[in-house]
Amino acid sequence: MEIRDVVHGSIPIEQIELPIIDSRYFQRLRQIKQLGFAEYSFPSATHNRYIHSLGAMGTASLAFDTIFGTPSRRANAPKPPGADRFPAAVLRFRSVLRLAALLHDVGHGPLSHTTEFAMPDVRQLQMPGLRPSKARQATHEDYTLKILLDSGLTPILERSGANQGFTPLHVAALIDSGVELKDDFFIERIDGEPIDFRPVLQQLISSEIDADRMDYLRRDSLHAGVSYGQFDFDWLVANLTSHFHRNRCYLALQHRALYAFEDFLISRYHMFLMVYFHYKTVVFDSMLAKYFESPDCDYSLPSDIEQYVECTDTQLYGHLAQSKNPWARRIIDKRPYRMLLELHSGIPVGKSALQEQERLLARIQKDLDKRDIDYLLATSTGEISKYFRRPGDPIFVRYDNHYSAPSFIPIERCTDLFQKYSEVRSITRLYVSPENYPLCRHSGRDTPFRYDEEETSSLTST
Repeated sequence: MEIRDVVHGSIPIEQIELPIIDSRYFQRLRQIKQLGFAEYSFPSATHNRYIHSLGAMGTASLAFDTIFGTPSRRANAPKPPGADRFPAAVLRFRSVLRLAALLHDVGHGPLSHTTEFAMPDVRQLQMPGLRPSKARQATHEDYTLKILLDSGLTPILERSGANQGFTPLHVAALIDSGVELKDDFFIERIDGEPIDFRPVLQQLISSEIDADRMDYLRRDSLHAGVSYGQFDFDWLVANLTSHFHRNRCYLALQHRALYAFEDFLISRYHMFLMVYFHYKTVVFDSMLAKYFESPDCDYSLPSDIEQYVECTDTQLYGHLAQSKNPWARRIIDKRPYRMLLELHSGIPVGKSALQEQERLLARIQKDLDKRDIDYLLATSTGEISKYFRRPGDPIFVRYDNHYSAPSFIPIERCTDLFQKYSEVRSITRLYVSPENYPLCRHSGRDTPFRYDEEETSSLTST
């Protein structure tokens, strides 16, 4: 069986995956928009988590087949040493990887990330077999683990993995690195040495070069009608390989695709700044957060997982439509607050410019407070890499200069992109109600924004 997709064309479906795809837990993703409120800025961006999850599974399969040399292999990338000597292991690794990619987003709430404000304390989920969590608000990743390990989907997963010896816990272990395994499911002996393949499989689900990113960037840019998220997908996937290091197998990339990798990183960075952080999306997110904070808000996401799967975009909009709360009414009536101020860090560069932005913001807030004008303040931050700043499983570059023996070098030592874009970029916006906007819109138009021209000139010339 196959599913036709606007991004990938045909996505093959295995027989063991059909009951999972047909389950209410996965079908629910048809009613969860991938980009939440972004459709108010990009009207064609109404695609859902359902097709993204299928696309991520298809992408993970292509990447796996390139690395391990299985049937749909797309290039002559070196296979892991000894890969031909454990075909059974390759097949079971591929099956569990596909399910992890398929189900990595199954716990998303209505409007995707937007409603995580309404999630309960993680301890209320009572997830079996996992280390107890400290008090904190649950995330969609927590709900994903709950659905995999303790819901009506769990026995379906158990039956699907029975013939190949994997359980829901093995699927969860590729989605969440904190899941502990007590068996050697992901370990195979290569030339007499035990090699753990869990790292490379995890990296295909969540890393600097994962199937999730490679699907959503292309899909989101297509539906939003922008070009920021486009990158050389075929070349990047075709040059994936792996590397054994200290008895663990890690993701690696042929050096000839290093520039495609840099373009991939920049594409994601710009998608966040230009699409995901669009000013209109941000104000709708902020208004919904205000509603959730309101004393009369009676909406929350349940910890009971069977009730949770009934929570969809349609159910949330229906709830808001019945509410008399002013924030809920603004969302339903499409009367958002209007942007009065937008400050980008780094425009212009220099410490003095940043300080001047902070003074300007403080001055406007003081003026609005004095005039008793309500406002919303939101700061969105983007960075080139969320993995570079924290320790984790390394990705290597296989460098072959055609003369020396190939070397495997950590990827951060092969590109200076992480250093060039080391600064976290932020966009701070201040919004006022459309009723008050005419009272404020011209307040500062007579005075240009001040900055130190000499400092900016010296910084840009170095």
